[in-house]
Amino acid sequence: MGLENIIFLLVAALGIGLFVWQIRKISKNINMGRDLELANNPSERVNKMLLVAFGQQKMFKRPLPAVLHLFVYIGFLVINIEVLEILIDGIFGTHRVLGFMGPLYNVLMFVNEILAALVIVACAMFLWRRNVTKVPRLAAGVEMRAWPKMDANIILVIEIVLMFALFAFNIADLKLAELQGREVAGSFPVSSAFMDLFGSNEATLHTIERVGWWIHIIGILAFMNYLPSSKHFHIIMAFPNVYYSKLEPKGKFATNPAITHEIKAMLDPAYEVPAPEMDAEGNPVVQRFGAKDVEDLSWKQLMDAYTCTECGRCTSVCPANITGKLLSPRKIVMDTRDRMEEKGEHPAIFDPAKYGKDAGTERVKVAEEELTLLRGYITPEELWACTTCNACVEACPVNIDQVSTIMDLRRFLVLEESAAPASLNAMFTNIENNGAPWAFSPSDRFNWAEDLYVPSKN
Repeated sequence: MGLENIIFLLVAALGIGLFVWQIRKISKNINMGRDLELANNPSERVNKMLLVAFGQQKMFKRPLPAVLHLFVYIGFLVINIEVLEILIDGIFGTHRVLGFMGPLYNVLMFVNEILAALVIVACAMFLWRRNVTKVPRLAAGVEMRAWPKMDANIILVIEIVLMFALFAFNIADLKLAELQGREVAGSFPVSSAFMDLFGSNEATLHTIERVGWWIHIIGILAFMNYLPSSKHFHIIMAFPNVYYSKLEPKGKFATNPAITHEIKAMLDPAYEVPAPEMDAEGNPVVQRFGAKDVEDLSWKQLMDAYTCTECGRCTSVCPANITGKLLSPRKIVMDTRDRMEEKGEHPAIFDPAKYGKDAGTERVKVAEEELTLLRGYITPEELWACTTCNACVEACPVNIDQVSTIMDLRRFLVLEESAAPASLNAMFTNIENNGAPWAFSPSDRFNWAEDLYVPSKN
């Protein structure tokens, strides 16, 4: 094993080790949430994951970004085959080790090059849309401040650099093979068209070939470790998040288990209330009616926060946001993630908090000891603006359920603090006293029918 192989092993081990370290932190943060059983109907869940996460079903409601995203997505999947080859070559000192596959390898490399070129075009167009035409849903909103905007541009530039490094490696390798009279396994339609780009000096070509190879693989390892800091983490989280997404109709709200058990016990004296959930130290877990902070949400709701692509589709279709109200479903999800990492562990090597005072989402000014997700990050005004129409849930390309988080926070306001708006409190009082939302006695409920009744003259 040569020196280059040893260096490669060390670099690969460091990159993969750091990534695993970050994933463990993210898993720990997600597990701060309440337990939730979502193992039912595995076949339906797999089918939904294949359609929505793998098949990009929801993306095609907006054709142009869908096609561009498809180029990047398929390119990411196919180019990973060449990454596998680079890893094997780096460890064992081989060169294009998968070339033994013959015609199949030719097809893979041909498709790989076409997709790499399309990835460059798509990323360039995405940069144009974000920074020149400035698509409103990508830039608007108080949550889209310095870091989220910078993050999107960093991702796109890295992907372009990785593709150019791959082309530099292939072009130099093909030219070297031609000068040395040897064959190179594979078919390279794009690189073949630029074979003379770097001249004919073998030493220069060998240097370019090695530099391109190293930049590509080191760039991928660095990009992999950048993902936990980035909205691009959805390329990993989309699959489990869609798998565990809600199977019931979107308008069906979950019941509060504590209230359900209490009612069942009232109706059936023989009903046994389950033992309270215990924490790691053996103490009963505080059961809140609704959610005040991230640990009151379920692990699935916290997983939603790590899956958000920050694309703004949810906010762009929200009727409350469109009519000028404070609510932004995207901000709800981003605030949940920020608060979760504040209470748990920040998983990222690249901490967004280091990029200026306006790097993350705007936070409500409260005392540190009073800081919670509710009021510390998300205000009641935002929550009560929601019409629970589920337009945001329908629009999300990775099946995030923003409404469930909003409803749990609202439940806390109503059930724990009695802090509902005056109009709702009046309705609650009427329902309690009159059995209906209106301020009429039950005995007067059908007076309207008597007023409409006209006796027949016959």
